[in-house]
Amino acid sequence: MNESAEEYLTFFLDNEEFGVDILRVQEIMVWSPVTAIPGTPSYLKGVINLRGVIVPIVDMRERFGGVAREYGATTVVIVLRMPGERATVLGLVVDAVSEVYKVTNDQVRPSPDFGSEINNQFVHGMATFPDKVIILLDASKLLNANELYRLTRMAVPEKSVS
Repeated sequence: MNESAEEYLTFFLDNEEFGVDILRVQEIMVWSPVTAIPGTPSYLKGVINLRGVIVPIVDMRERFGGVAREYGATTVVIVLRMPGERATVLGLVVDAVSEVYKVTNDQVRPSPDFGSEINNQFVHGMATFPDKVIILLDASKLLNANELYRLTRMAVPEKSVS
């Protein structure tokens, strides 16, 4: 049986393990201060200038409706990139990076309705292993171009004409 596998970088949020397609991961950075943007949702921590690219930084715990916590020694930012005509880049603040898993199609199950805890629109499926289940996130939905464009416009407002 020649079952194809995809690789997922896994990370923790409140002791739950999540995975994102490794092909979307541009880099992993230690947490460092960001430029806060007034008037944006609390989950948008601000923006950073990453080699000339303005990158919105989103706290995934808050994005999923959880309570904000102090960032610690293991807190990292996973920078995701979606290729395309206008490459979209987003930084995800997570508690800690775990490891890379190879996930075959037969290990992925549809995601159940999580209620209000996690917006199901971001979930690709559930990767099942003998000792755990990993929530696989859909990077393309996390990198929703319309929402990121709106958030980035808040971060870099157009100059007004007097």
